Amino acid sequence: MERNDGLLQAVDARTRLAGSNAMELLLFSLGTRELFGINVFKVREVSRTPAITRAPNMPGGVEGLISLRGNVIPVLMLSRVLQLGQGAANTCRSMMVTEYNKRTLGFLVHDVDRILRVEWGRVHAPDATLAGERSFITAITELDDGRLVSILDVEGILAETFGEARVGEIEALSEQAVANVFFVDDSTVARKKIAEVLDKLGARHKHALNGREAWTRLSGLANHCDHLGVPLKSELDLILVDAEMPEMDGYVLTRHIKADPRFADIPVVMHSSLSSEANHAMGRSVGVDAYVAKFDAAVLANTLRPLLNS
Repeated sequence: MERNDGLLQAVDARTRLAGSNAMELLLFSLGTRELFGINVFKVREVSRTPAITRAPNMPGGVEGLISLRGNVIPVLMLSRVLQLGQGAANTCRSMMVTEYNKRTLGFLVHDVDRILRVEWGRVHAPDATLAGERSFITAITELDDGRLVSILDVEGILAETFGEARVGEIEALSEQAVANVFFVDDSTVARKKIAEVLDKLGARHKHALNGREAWTRLSGLANHCDHLGVPLKSELDLILVDAEMPEMDGYVLTRHIKADPRFADIPVVMHSSLSSEANHAMGRSVGVDAYVAKFDAAVLANTLRPLLNS
């Protein structure tokens, strides 16, 4: 399998961007005029489309299987998942090998364009007409030439293709615990699953859709408690943040929280599909109290429970 090492040779060095409210997108096309992007941290390699073994009873959008250095992985045709038409599906010349939520997948695309650095402040939530329950676009950014890039909600794509991760039995918090959790995630699927875990724990919760909205609401809550003369801890017990989010990423959000003494007693847990050790280290460097890879409901619940029972 021919790899495009030149395109991705410095991926590991890009980890430093995680704390600068910037990321690097791998831009690609799907046989139409639109440009799409995903975070380069999640791309392990890029190659020409390999020989794919067809298999019976594959979910819609899954073209088949390949063997990649001893591991058998499914290969998805993104144009088919996004329902872009048969013309787009017939022009897949490249494959991106990605790692999401500890799962390795191949994504067939028409062509890989380039890597682009973009400030999270230039990444915006999609218009309401694009952000429905089944939308696979989690954010939009604009290039210097005016073209728009749609950033895909890969969690949503995986849930649509393979089914949503099941939230099983979860032990509730102790009867004495009255827990208030604020969480932020830009993925519709992730928010739904987080809420389900918190409901089973018996925790009350509120949420935001991106980092800037979260900081605005958290600051407002702290100001409200100041006005009432009550400790913030009486209204908020834990903050759960995603790493990748429009407007402001989770690392910068965590820095804001940790720099404000009013939040001193409130733990921050980072919950991200960026599960490499480098990203764990970046989380520790900004002060997160725990880092949980998406999405294992039991692991998330077991991480939150002692912090909320204390």
